Amino acid sequence: MRAAALTEFGAPEVLRETTVKDVDAGPGEVRVRVRAAGVLPFDVRVRGGWTPPFIKREFPLVLGNEFAGTIDRTGEGVSGFEVGDEVLGYGVLGGYAEYVVVPADQIVRKPAGMPWEVAAGFSGNGQGAHMALSTVGVRPGDTVLVNAAAGGFGTFAVQLALAWGAGRVIGTASERNHDHLRALGAIPVTYGEGLAERVRAIAPEGVDAAVDAAGPEALRASVEVAKDRGRVTTMIADEVAQELGLPPVAGARSAERLAELVELYVQGKVNIHIREAYPLARAADAHRDVESGHGRGKVVLTVD
Repeated sequence: MRAAALTEFGAPEVLRETTVKDVDAGPGEVRVRVRAAGVLPFDVRVRGGWTPPFIKREFPLVLGNEFAGTIDRTGEGVSGFEVGDEVLGYGVLGGYAEYVVVPADQIVRKPAGMPWEVAAGFSGNGQGAHMALSTVGVRPGDTVLVNAAAGGFGTFAVQLALAWGAGRVIGTASERNHDHLRALGAIPVTYGEGLAERVRAIAPEGVDAAVDAAGPEALRASVEVAKDRGRVTTMIADEVAQELGLPPVAGARSAERLAELVELYVQGKVNIHIREAYPLARAADAHRDVESGHGRGKVVLTVD
């Protein structure tokens, strides 16, 4: 089967379209004919050589841990899904390919009106935002700060906080993305030096909760303006979070969590903006795009 795979770790150009061994569904698993796959910072880090203990350093290595497509095979013992079902789901590796195999409890049905690109990019950032906001305990009426609010994670976090009843969401982004944040329902503020003062100008009493996907500087500013640092967390600045005594993001991805997010999509409460959809052969360009740290919304790969 065709896939975008690594034969070594390194810069984006090591990610190339190639032919790899086909995959098949075992007991309790489904094989999905992939229509599109999301591109996450996690994938970028693995490509660069970061390999957590649950990833085997074996080449060729096919990246991609969120996807959408059509079930074409089911393994023994699978119930609730059939060949032909349109689904979205998650794994750890394997999404940048014509076919991916995952346990049947890692997929949910795709709503009929959800575009493939949106479905592909829904699971990773959506579940990440769900876990982060659950960690800081967003409550009705809260003022919530979201750092890097225009990116894939941040866009989801803004909408989800509002769906859960937050009174207002303050989102940090470059000025060119401020209109986008307003359209989502957030109050935009600009990144960089003086961030804490700009947030205080909007919320003199401080913010009730904060989630971060921007990095150390923004995380430190979040702590400055937070009423309770126990309600501040980050997706990326783990070392600084430990230094500041902040809680790590808790929980794990699950089909139940993903199904809740899909239902909110059906209700019109959450959606994602697709920044760019690259063909599989341009996976390296997709990684460069994500690695740039700029841009609005989500990057995905399409698999013809």
